[in-house]
Amino acid sequence: MPNHPAIARDRVAVVTGAASGIGLAAAERFADAGMKLVLVDVDREALRTAGGTLDQKTEVLPVICDVGDRAAVEALAGQVYERFGDVAVLMNNAGREGGGQLLGDHARWQAILQTNLWGVINGIQAFAPRMIAQGSTGAIISTGSKQGITCPPGDTAYNVSKAGVKAATEALAHELRNTEGCKLTAHLLIPGFTFTGFTKVKHKEKPAGAWLPEQVIDMLIEGMGRGDFYILCPDNDVTREMDVKRITWAAQDITENRPPLSRWHPDFKDAFERFMQE
Repeated sequence: MPNHPAIARDRVAVVTGAASGIGLAAAERFADAGMKLVLVDVDREALRTAGGTLDQKTEVLPVICDVGDRAAVEALAGQVYERFGDVAVLMNNAGREGGGQLLGDHARWQAILQTNLWGVINGIQAFAPRMIAQGSTGAIISTGSKQGITCPPGDTAYNVSKAGVKAATEALAHELRNTEGCKLTAHLLIPGFTFTGFTKVKHKEKPAGAWLPEQVIDMLIEGMGRGDFYILCPDNDVTREMDVKRITWAAQDITENRPPLSRWHPDFKDAFERFMQE
């Protein structure tokens, strides 16, 4: 299957959260396709390491940037366009792990939303108008999460941030397809359990159930090539069929007038298990 037309030699990919995990795997794949890279991260040492590896393959511009800072992202866009004059792929991937209980620490909530949600909004608002004005093919990718769809209890700040990423990226897709002459597409990457820096805090070795970041990017590239918006990744424990059922059950909490988050409600435990086995 051919790549998305934006993934092309000598064009430019901007990847946030690029120094490790899914972002680094994406940058490596774009470099293999002959693209020039803008690597964006807040971790100076990790960014230096990633840039030192990738600049052996292609032209690399590493930039320290907090994506939650609107002025910093606007400055990033200006720097990129001054250097290259073109962006073919924007991957809004930078993120913080969860841990924000609903009645938990307010500062933790602010930090999660600032990076995970505002980082995506800032990236879209700073880059999308310029990318549309180019008149060339392009793609904007946002890294979401299944937690932004099914919203498991106990990780509310993260769930809210990723639900917002889903809504913002869906709106972007709608606006792009209704903008005359626009050749950009939007894509929502929805990883499964992936062995990234977040996972490594708890597991020194890759858990058997986890995918590698490279597997997630394989699925992203394939999905973009097909023109998919929702790129829903399984892992070694959870199949696509299981994901579909869980997402369907979550949506049916509304249509069936069940209690919210009924998947975790004791009165619906048996019904959910039967639904998954059907």
